Amino acid sequence: MGLFDFAADFGKKLFGKDEDPSEEIKAHIESDNPGVRNLGVAYDDGKVDLSGEADSAEVVEKTVLIAGNVQGVTEVSAENISAPPPLPEQRVEYYVIQKGDTLSKLAKQYLGNAMDYPKIFEANREVIKDPDLIYPGQKIRIPLE
Repeated sequence: MGLFDFAADFGKKLFGKDEDPSEEIKAHIESDNPGVRNLGVAYDDGKVDLSGEADSAEVVEKTVLIAGNVQGVTEVSAENISAPPPLPEQRVEYYVIQKGDTLSKLAKQYLGNAMDYPKIFEANREVIKDPDLIYPGQKIRIPLE
C-alpha cells in the first residue's frame, strides 16, 4: 500500500503540543484493534509511517484510515506493513465525506440502494462509530459490489 493523502484540519483531535503524536496515534489505532501485530507508528510534520504485520489488505486499509482521520495528519504511508495481497473480488473506492452527505445517500449513489448503508458502516466500523455521525473531510472506504 502506498501513500494516502488526508486533510490536516479535519479529524479527531488526539494530540497537542505536549503529547507525542506517534504514541497518541498508535494508541488510537490499537484501541480500535483493526488487526495489525507489532504496530509501529512514526509521525513527522503531518506524515505518518506505519509498520507491522496485518492479516489482510482490508486491515491495512482500515489502519490507514484510522491514522489519517486524525487532526494534523496529512499523509499516511503503509509501505512497511506486510499483508497478504487483496482478494480479487474486493473492490473498494475511497471517498471524502462532503457537507450534507449521509451513509444512506452514499449507499444510494454507490450501491444503488439507500437501505444498504449498513454495508458502508460495517466496512468503516473502526473509523465511523455511529452511522449518524460522519463529518466533512472524513475519508472512508466504500465496498463496491
